[in-house]
Amino acid sequence: MPRPSHLMMLALIAAALYIYALASDNTLLALLAKPIPVLTLIAWLRSAPATPYRRRITLGLAFSILGDILLAIPADLFVFGLVAFLCAHLAYLRAYCGQTLRPALATLLFSALTGITLFGVLANHGLGSLLIPVAFYALAISTMLWRALACGGLAALGAGLFVFSDSLIGIDRFVSPSAAAPYLIILTYWLGQWAIASSVGHRPTDKVLTQSGASGA
Repeated sequence: MPRPSHLMMLALIAAALYIYALASDNTLLALLAKPIPVLTLIAWLRSAPATPYRRRITLGLAFSILGDILLAIPADLFVFGLVAFLCAHLAYLRAYCGQTLRPALATLLFSALTGITLFGVLANHGLGSLLIPVAFYALAISTMLWRALACGGLAALGAGLFVFSDSLIGIDRFVSPSAAAPYLIILTYWLGQWAIASSVGHRPTDKVLTQSGASGA
């Protein structure tokens, strides 16, 4: 089993190579380096107890790697990448629902407004045939964010960063492209995935698996 320090070093080297690939427009290097940081998170989680939460987070990371690869391939595979990340969000959603089902009404409202606002901005700039897929994706990430915020801690931080990264992708692709966007997207994405993976070791001990007597956050 690789040591955590070795995995961290590998992730940092791969991240630096990917940033260099973005700056130098090196497609092959980007394709090779991009999945490695999340792969190291999967390897790191193998040392954690084999709980349902760990398995679901690992599944989400695996779907994320597939999405990374699909979006890095020099072809228009955006829809396929969208589906892969949709599956990742659903895996995370299942993990968070296994931790708590309390309504958390304030975070529900915040998450719903986030999803509606993002979808509204993107739809206003014309999504064409992607209108329905993006609508489903916005619904999924909003629901995932709601349940992550209900869990709190690193799960909430990671989900928030992931949603922010996804929002930047949508804005950069459909609204207003920016030279800085690819760097902000990948950095917030990696940090979000790290926080989500780290939540495996910081799970709340008091699960609330029914809504009876629960109050909103």
